[in-house]
Amino acid sequence: MSVQELLDTAVEGGAIPGLVAVTATPEGVGEIAAAGLPDDTIFRYASMTKLITTVAVMQLVERGELALEQEVASVLPEFADLQVLDPFEGDEPVLRAPANAATVGQLLSHTAGCSYFFSNERLHRYNEITGGPHILTGLRASVMAPLIADPGTIWEYGCNTDWAGFLVEAVSHDDLQTYLMANVFGPLGLDSMTFLPSDEDRARMIPIHHRQPDGTAVPGDLELPSPPEFLPGGHGLHGTAADYGRFMAALLAGGDDVLEPTTVDLMFTNALGDIELPELIRSADPVFSNDIPSPPFPQGWGLGVHLTLVDLPGMRRAGTGDWAGLFNSYYWIDRASGVAGAIFTQLLPFFDQRVVEAAIGFEQAVYAEVGAPAG
Repeated sequence: MSVQELLDTAVEGGAIPGLVAVTATPEGVGEIAAAGLPDDTIFRYASMTKLITTVAVMQLVERGELALEQEVASVLPEFADLQVLDPFEGDEPVLRAPANAATVGQLLSHTAGCSYFFSNERLHRYNEITGGPHILTGLRASVMAPLIADPGTIWEYGCNTDWAGFLVEAVSHDDLQTYLMANVFGPLGLDSMTFLPSDEDRARMIPIHHRQPDGTAVPGDLELPSPPEFLPGGHGLHGTAADYGRFMAALLAGGDDVLEPTTVDLMFTNALGDIELPELIRSADPVFSNDIPSPPFPQGWGLGVHLTLVDLPGMRRAGTGDWAGLFNSYYWIDRASGVAGAIFTQLLPFFDQRVVEAAIGFEQAVYAEVGAPAG
């Protein structure tokens, strides 16, 4: 089945509110296919923003303005104010000082102790009891939520990359939008990418849809605030599938005009050491996410990107980086095969079975077409 046929089948009957898929090679964007949506639709990238912010941090590392082993609080003193949230005593949260100081590298590998309300029950409960805002409110106070573990002890998905965005702003003396325009978007020609979509941009967006118990997908009222109190380096970018393809192509090409090849190599190297990824990321809020089981193969985490550590027959090769966005968009970057792909929609909760199946089918179709399946 071709990519186009797969997308057409996936959206039949409104099961998915439209899909746009893009492939990339080191030479640039390859195929763009769409079903149920124009191919120039602007998407909320959500956590697909994280890899772009990571590139910005690594540019500062290349220039000697940041170091991966540097303590976050040496640049952002407010990070030192974060306490660790231990198990509750009744309805009372138990907070204590962290045993270790988090580093820049730990932010990028999600081992700094930060979490998200929708994937950590303890933090979800803390927000409910204290009235603390969650990360999608756009309020800066949301990133001041307590840590859920000592830095450097576990992998925990969370607002680490929002703090990484603050690092970029503090070191560069520019807001994150301005920095990325000058150092990533401009050099790569990513004209649609922005934290602050205009009215014209919004006319090219679709509402965030919600999966219903009967299997239908209906538009809802949830929207990312614009402008937010801070520019969320972990989830706030908007843009087209084609521009994300151009960004992936740059990484396939060894960094193109934005990073050195050795820096890209480092980003795609497992940074977890003895820390293991969880077997299950259990949902703490079913409105936003389903449970996310660990894939059944060796995996790791680099700097800003999840890693597949073995060849997957008919699919990606060992060393491939991948991740996703909350609204059920997914990407992979296979530097060994020289191919990348991303598939976009706007649907909650995350890890929707129908979209995951479409994403897997898309990847398989791409490798079948390029004739380079993994061994």
